[in-house]
Amino acid sequence: MLDFLRFGIEWLPALLKGVPLTLALWVIAITLGCLLGLILCWARVYGNRLCYWISTVYIELFRGTPMLVQMFFIYLGLPHVGIVFDAFTAAVIAITLNSAAYQAEYFRGSVLSVPRGQMVAARACGMSKWQAIRHIMLPQALRRVIPQWSNEAIIELKFTSIAYTIGVVEITAIAQDIGSRTLDFFQVFLWAGLIYLVLTSTVASLLSWVERRTHVPGVTTN
Repeated sequence: MLDFLRFGIEWLPALLKGVPLTLALWVIAITLGCLLGLILCWARVYGNRLCYWISTVYIELFRGTPMLVQMFFIYLGLPHVGIVFDAFTAAVIAITLNSAAYQAEYFRGSVLSVPRGQMVAARACGMSKWQAIRHIMLPQALRRVIPQWSNEAIIELKFTSIAYTIGVVEITAIAQDIGSRTLDFFQVFLWAGLIYLVLTSTVASLLSWVERRTHVPGVTTN
């Protein structure tokens, strides 16, 4: 135990230097993924046949292939056709595109859980289809989706760790470097795991607070 603490005192500051980049990667990717996921959800639920099939193919493609393969394709494959991204940008794109496919399905399930009669009632009151979606359906769907979306947000935070495979210097990459220098992979990755645990627990607590604040009795569930 003392050795573990001594190791942490010596190397924890170096590990913590990877936290800002990890969080930046996660915040950008999860935000862009959310926006793209909403568009894909709209295309599947309210779009025409062409929009429906394009979004469906996209979702099945990115849910059916590993994120690591997608990241390698973007960072290592696309340069062969003249499209080059730096490591951080490639990681953001890969996580965004992958996360959007899953978020779209969470949003779709949430939208479909809102009684269809509410759309009919909104249209009967003179609202356009877009007004009904924006003012009636979407606010309820976003409240209902928080528990599932929280799970996706936490998963994507952990998935940022695979960005080290293409050279992004985040927590895992720094841990790998420290392990190579000290030959003590056991302790360094234990400390790295504790950092991820603190980050994910913090995010889970914040999202749980948001869920409680947006709870509407009879509309959402705790």
